[in-house]
Amino acid sequence: MAPTPLAVSIAATIASLVLLFGVLELVRRRRLREKYALLWILTAVVLLILSVWRGAVSGIATALGVSYGPTVLFAVGALFILVVLLHYSTVISALTDRTVVLAQKVASLEQRIDELERGQDSES
Repeated sequence: MAPTPLAVSIAATIASLVLLFGVLELVRRRRLREKYALLWILTAVVLLILSVWRGAVSGIATALGVSYGPTVLFAVGALFILVVLLHYSTVISALTDRTVVLAQKVASLEQRIDELERGQDSES
């Protein structure tokens, strides 16, 4: 037996609210920085709007030629997750580059310290 559109809408609304409050709680506990939380909050809000406003989902589904409207909710969610993953990939890439530069600077400083210590040892 297939779920009714109302049941799907209720489940999607609950899932969107759980996501929204979960992200807000992570920000409150300082487990997630605000600048990264914005994408998740945007995702949750868009999914919540689409979950509650079933007419929009039906309109989008009709425009895209999708026969079962609630699949649009999952497609939008998957699209937002892809955007978030792409954003995090760019952040991780930048952090990796910064880590390499920092490691090189630390190695250079350690080498200079070793040279200075050897110079002091030979003077005494």
